[in-house]
Amino acid sequence: MKPLQIKREIESRLTNENWVTSFDRDSETLRIVDKRYDKGVTVQLSNLKDKFNENKEKALEETINFINEGLGLLGKTINLEGNEKNIFPVIRATSFPTETEDGKKLIYSDHTAETRVYYAVDHGRSFSLIDAETLENEGKSLKEIHEAALFNIRSLGGDMKSDKVAGNTFYFLNTDDGYDASRILNESLLKEMSEKSAGQLAVAVPHQDVLIFGDIRNETGFDILAQMVFQFFSEGRVPITALPFIYENNELEPVFILAQRKPKSGKKK
Repeated sequence: MKPLQIKREIESRLTNENWVTSFDRDSETLRIVDKRYDKGVTVQLSNLKDKFNENKEKALEETINFINEGLGLLGKTINLEGNEKNIFPVIRATSFPTETEDGKKLIYSDHTAETRVYYAVDHGRSFSLIDAETLENEGKSLKEIHEAALFNIRSLGGDMKSDKVAGNTFYFLNTDDGYDASRILNESLLKEMSEKSAGQLAVAVPHQDVLIFGDIRNETGFDILAQMVFQFFSEGRVPITALPFIYENNELEPVFILAQRKPKSGKKK
């Protein structure tokens, strides 16, 4: 389906009289704003084409839920005190805004050259990013929030699916709880996967709702990984980065996978 067709399908399901939409043809985005707060959410339509072609009703339902959840948070107060168990890290691209639309500065920590760690209060089916004003008003520090978020992300489980291709093994975590990519911050999980790998461990967070591990044992594995990550990145509702990482010496290093510049495969020392 074309972005304009997806736009019409989405608009046909929006029933709240306080919501208005605007379509940007150049960026292929649909903006839905609640007039009462002059705030809203933006949907990247080009990232939804494959999903709508595969299963229009399912994709439409997921998109409408995303919009309802996002706009449903407007006007709500974020409480940190007593809510420590519901604070989670949220991985985003470094290009992600550091301020809200109304000028409030979001709190975040540096992660890699490609990613940052933002922090959110979980509401069940959605979450609210924490801003500096909320942090100050409740007398919390970034360090406290960071520690609580890392503790909570370690408590999240989820079964991984695996697939072997050309002698390489790929693992996929996709629970759709909003924090799949954030599990890249679970050091215990990274070390576990590193010890499990016979080759070089690659990690990828192409979009919010997936975490990919690759036990790369040959040159072909890097080609497969690059294609796989790019495909996930292009299809994600909240894209993060199309670059995978190599996990080595307890560090993540973004890597450009090119035919003439592939990392050497083989077990790490």
